[in-house]
Amino acid sequence: MSTSAVKRQSVTPRFGRIDADLSQVEAAIERSREQIFSEQHPDGYWCGELEADSMLEADYIFLHVLLEGGEPGKMRRAFTEMLRHQNEDGSWSIYPGGPGNISLTVKCYSASKIMGMGAENPVLVKAREWILSHGGVVACNTFTKIYLCALGQYDYDAVPAIPPEIVLFPNWFYFNIYEISSWSRSILVPLSIIYAKKPFKKLPAEQGIDELFVGGREYSNLRLRMDRKNLLSWRNFFLMVDRAFHVLEAVHIRPLRKLALKRAEKWMLDRLEMSDGLGAIYPAMLNAIVALRCLGYSDDDPQVIRARDEFEKLGIDCPNGSADYAEPTFRMQPCMSPVWDTAYAVFALGEAGIPADDPRMVKAADWILSKEVRHTGDWAVKVKNTQPGGWYFEFNNEFYPDTDDTAQVLLALNKVANPRERLQYDVSQRAIEWLFAMQCKSGGWASFDKDNIKMIFQYIPFADHNAMLDPPTVDITGRILEMLANYGYNRSDKRVERAIQFIFREQEPDGSWFGRWGVNYIYGTFLVLRGLQAIGVDQNEPQVQQGAEWIRMVQNSDGGWGESLNSYDDPNTRGVGTSTPSQTAWAILGLLAAGDNRSDSVAKGIRWLLERQKTDGAWDESLGEGKNRQAIYTGTGFPRVFYLAYHMYRNYFPLLALTTYQRAMQDAA
Repeated sequence: MSTSAVKRQSVTPRFGRIDADLSQVEAAIERSREQIFSEQHPDGYWCGELEADSMLEADYIFLHVLLEGGEPGKMRRAFTEMLRHQNEDGSWSIYPGGPGNISLTVKCYSASKIMGMGAENPVLVKAREWILSHGGVVACNTFTKIYLCALGQYDYDAVPAIPPEIVLFPNWFYFNIYEISSWSRSILVPLSIIYAKKPFKKLPAEQGIDELFVGGREYSNLRLRMDRKNLLSWRNFFLMVDRAFHVLEAVHIRPLRKLALKRAEKWMLDRLEMSDGLGAIYPAMLNAIVALRCLGYSDDDPQVIRARDEFEKLGIDCPNGSADYAEPTFRMQPCMSPVWDTAYAVFALGEAGIPADDPRMVKAADWILSKEVRHTGDWAVKVKNTQPGGWYFEFNNEFYPDTDDTAQVLLALNKVANPRERLQYDVSQRAIEWLFAMQCKSGGWASFDKDNIKMIFQYIPFADHNAMLDPPTVDITGRILEMLANYGYNRSDKRVERAIQFIFREQEPDGSWFGRWGVNYIYGTFLVLRGLQAIGVDQNEPQVQQGAEWIRMVQNSDGGWGESLNSYDDPNTRGVGTSTPSQTAWAILGLLAAGDNRSDSVAKGIRWLLERQKTDGAWDESLGEGKNRQAIYTGTGFPRVFYLAYHMYRNYFPLLALTTYQRAMQDAA
């Protein structure tokens, strides 16, 4: 990568080692601050693009074909965007450079045929060969199969049942819907309506995908098979229950179906209020639109219009092409991240020396304050007698505040001297009390719910999207510890000590920590070390030094750090990957939090960031050039299932790392 943006820094000897000249660090910080401020919206917030895989474009095409709507030009541009991400072997991957994914590849193949591509087109020939060699359509997950059922390409009787009767289970019942993750809940409730109503649109023969069934559709065993090696297993138990549901469905013995549909409809409509669509996330929003139409809502019904409008807002339309890709494209985001990006931008800028009373900072804080949650949501089912508080991720998502955003917002607000001091104080205290109420029995924090840990749900047949639970994680817990320290808490508080012990128990044998919401062990380790440092854990504690040693051990030869998403599939590859600005910044922040401001590892990492900063103050986090250019994903939606590229990570994390390094070196001088 070119280093012309920043001259190779001058150096000064320090204790027998070579350090970056702090004047170069200061210049880089200044460029970065200005670049981040240049992206601030006039209303005060930041919102970078959130990028994900081609499933979004394929499902966009599916939705509009099923409901016979949508703008043909956008669909064509979405098709173009989808095609440019096909791998050389014919498959599509859930992250750039990753292995092919069967469900995604089948969706893209089906979307291609719907958009008029012939089966003998080289694009589809390669895709078909890959699909058949990986088990064909029957190897797809449940969500994919149900979408195919709606287009007549799979059999409803062969997919795992998602009966709407699940919403009738009382909250005290072991299998109630509040025992699964909030995102699965918002996806599955409308999907259960779709399953019950079984929409069907017959595609022309030339758009069908019968050729993707190994041995032919009529000869394929479409149903999930029992595990014959472990007959007495939870998987087999749930498969038997699933078969029973299908039998009752076939003979129309559904005494509670009408009540269940009414309850599911009400649940869904309630959560469409004060939200950017159901759950404010792409799959739930798409399912809600289809579910509304299945329930008889017309295209011009206000609920359908609003749901579709919110869904279309996720699109980024480039009818005239873009700087990287000349052809017109249209791509979808899985959701929007304004609260998250604003909180991190404000925090990084505050750490970088922007005055607390700077009007731009105050405006951002006021925008954040306007997004405080003041209504009870799904979290309140398990957390009784607690006042609503906290923040969500998107522009509006009142039913689903999360602990991670809330902690980062509180860190950001602590950097702003707001003229409305009393209001900001009251809001912050409410949020802290809400966070303490959300602490899990283990001492850690999950994202949206408390003690969402019933592992048995992973064996339910429709749980093959690998995201049924929301257990406590060390990355969120580390961030919350850092925040609590900023608000005066320490280890004398029993709740804080429980969180520390949770983190210690979760440390890996090699010293690292798993990253649930960022990629991966580098992310988890940096947040843990920052949290432990802030809350007062001695930097000489073995857990801290083992974590720091692991970070130093996985540094790349170029001086940076990177970790591929492959580490979620193969933990032996943890810390291995192409160096990126965000992950290099995380590693530096982790080392500094562990008291390491003198090692060559830190110095090389700082030089890596300085040499790769562009003239406009930003960093690049992508692979390839021109039409082959793709962002490197360093964000995690659901491990092994769905990953993200946060386009602002590449900028505010390096700023935070450079600033933290500058302060550490000045303090040590």
